[in-house]
Amino acid sequence: MPHLAAVGPSDGLARAGEERLAADESARGAVRAERRKEILRQRREELGLSQEDLAARLRISVRAYGNWERGLVKEWTDRKLLALAEALEMSERQCFWLFRVMVDRDPPPTWRAAEENRLPEDPAQRDYLCDYAALMEAVPYPSFLVDHRWDVALTNSAFDLLFQSVRPHPTALPDDNFLRFVLFHPDAAAVLEDHEPAWCVPLLAQFATALAEAPEDEGLRSIRQEVARDPFMEAAYRYGVPHWLSKRGAEAAEQDGAVRTVHHPDPRWGVVRCRMVAESSRMLEAMGLTRITLILSAPQGPPAGPVRGGGSAHPQGARLRAVPSLGE
Repeated sequence: MPHLAAVGPSDGLARAGEERLAADESARGAVRAERRKEILRQRREELGLSQEDLAARLRISVRAYGNWERGLVKEWTDRKLLALAEALEMSERQCFWLFRVMVDRDPPPTWRAAEENRLPEDPAQRDYLCDYAALMEAVPYPSFLVDHRWDVALTNSAFDLLFQSVRPHPTALPDDNFLRFVLFHPDAAAVLEDHEPAWCVPLLAQFATALAEAPEDEGLRSIRQEVARDPFMEAAYRYGVPHWLSKRGAEAAEQDGAVRTVHHPDPRWGVVRCRMVAESSRMLEAMGLTRITLILSAPQGPPAGPVRGGGSAHPQGARLRAVPSLGE
């Protein structure tokens, strides 16, 4: 009898455990389903596209695409996902996360992001950007090119090194959109010291100005909607930023000359003060681009050797999103 008495409760505990696991799996499935819907909607809005526009790109009906965005798809095949990646103008990294979120596996190894459609139409501008990539790579400090939406067009190796420990994220990577990274990436505070007062608030102020100047810009409106979905970020945008500007003055939100602090992964730098230098040129202005360089205050050390994480200070050449590498 003691043995039989022990069996009953044990079976009950096992069933209870199975029920809890099933409930946990169901909760994770619900979160995953919502994330699937969000990643498609967010990317579409970033590009300023309607569901009708995207349906036209995919050559399917608006109703069919609406079902895709709502997650009402029986099976996400490679063909469907690759078509989505092309229609949504996704980079290789974004396509990787599309597959991971949708079907929990990598995209086919033969897939390559179609970057050609992001090249400037003007041949002179294309040549200029290619040469500018070489100039950027010669700079020993983190440097990057952004447009009015903070979309990143070019980074150098020093920039890549500074953010090498940042985990993948569907929409807020530092080399995809710097504003989204600062506001929404969970790893931003690990690299950007005094993250909220020194980085978030000034960028929110700059964003408010940009949105006021271009209220119909779909990329900026998409960021505004994401800010609105976060109660703390919304409070900072609506009340914190105006109060901060009233105390500090509008010049406090300027990028050029601003002094910030970053946590560099190379132990020879560590936590280091940097000055932001924002500049442009006639050709860059014509393309709507601004160059931002983070001038680190510590003196440059000897030629770079191995650093934490097994990389080097200049592991790769400059990575221009709009210009394919020569090896492609």
